[in-house]
Amino acid sequence: MVVKTQCKGHAFTGVEVGPGNVRRYFPRDVVVIELLLDHLLIQCGLAPEFWQGQTEIRDPRLSAWLESKNFHGQPGQEPIPLALIPSGKNCFRLEPISAHKQPRATPAQDPVDSARQETAA
Repeated sequence: MVVKTQCKGHAFTGVEVGPGNVRRYFPRDVVVIELLLDHLLIQCGLAPEFWQGQTEIRDPRLSAWLESKNFHGQPGQEPIPLALIPSGKNCFRLEPISAHKQPRATPAQDPVDSARQETAA
């Protein structure tokens, strides 16, 4: 799922999950989730308001990790999209979206068309 950074002033505060993702990926009875941030595993509490429209995950360690990523630009300008990937029961891996970009495949050349071009030359 795609989430976005949240900022207060010029500091990252957490990630905004969004109501649709909350309904789909977060059971109401869960009060704590685990986040994998590179090699770090942290536990983050989810407030009751999380299921009532305030869908931000906040934690000082998450904020520090976001700051350490040194995203181009300044916190507070534009939210930065991130991938939040389910990685077990109530566990998610958070990664920059650029880590998931696949190189664009070049279209395969049609062998029949290639043969036609060679005979025409």
